[in-house]
Amino acid sequence: MTPPPPVTDRAPSDPPGGLAPEHSGTFDAALGDAELLAARAALAQGRWQSARSLLLHTGDDWDRRGHRVTVLAAGPGAHSRAGQWLLAEPGSADAATLLALALVHRALRGEEDPEHARASCRTAAGLAPADPTPWLGLLLLARALGPESELTAAFKELRARHPEHHHGHHLLIAGLAERPPGGPESHEAYDTAERAAAEAPADSPLAVLPVVAYAERHRVLAAAGLAPAVPGPAPCAHWTGPRARRVLRAAFDWWLEWEHDEHPRRHLDLNHLAFAMSAAGRPAEAAALFHRIGPHATRAPWSYTGQDPWAAFHQARAHALATG
Repeated sequence: MTPPPPVTDRAPSDPPGGLAPEHSGTFDAALGDAELLAARAALAQGRWQSARSLLLHTGDDWDRRGHRVTVLAAGPGAHSRAGQWLLAEPGSADAATLLALALVHRALRGEEDPEHARASCRTAAGLAPADPTPWLGLLLLARALGPESELTAAFKELRARHPEHHHGHHLLIAGLAERPPGGPESHEAYDTAERAAAEAPADSPLAVLPVVAYAERHRVLAAAGLAPAVPGPAPCAHWTGPRARRVLRAAFDWWLEWEHDEHPRRHLDLNHLAFAMSAAGRPAEAAALFHRIGPHATRAPWSYTGQDPWAAFHQARAHALATG
């Protein structure tokens, strides 16, 4: 079991007043993937060959492929570059998938007809039947635009291709969290997340999914004025019930034993755990997690507080490092 890093009043790289300059004010969806950063920069400059090489090298590492395609597709002009690539290599599944996800992002920004994006995802899925990434595009559209039946249908197809798909499970849980609860500690999102975690291999990052479910419910409750922004002077009741305490303990223990430095979206899990520990009034555990996060803050779940997400991250981190 790997112990957490030593907890001090601040991270070694921080100046006395708080975050180091490189830790402040920005969120980057690439999450420190150096190869992805280089390919994204080249794509923005009109060169799609680096993206081609990156996706070829990524192969069927489906979580990494989904992460890389999604980040590339969100960049400026990605749909034009992917279209140029597809003209140069007609029938390329990688080019078609990048184009489909780029059109999805454009549709989410109101710049593209969602039906065109959906059709492009289905075309890409036909070119690469084993690849869950085109279905991830359909899942992103369904999560944002509905209906819920499309969310569950796209997730079913995605999960059939990769049962542990990290991003896909997060999107499903976010949608389920918006359904009415059955009781104070009873909700379909919690049940679904715990079932997915239990069915996954012991080392799967889906072990953190039950914490994600609680964070998504916090988002819904905070938006309705039923939960406070965090962190606060006292633990948030949403995170201190018996089920929440059990979920946090299991996820933190999993992190200590199984954390995957190589998982492409691990920083998202770390941010969810740090958010949860901060909200539950457990600054020592939160401080250990903030050390691991370093400069890789993620917009979710810090945007769930109703505050500016960077301000929420900064506040929680400062409190944990000062008191943990």
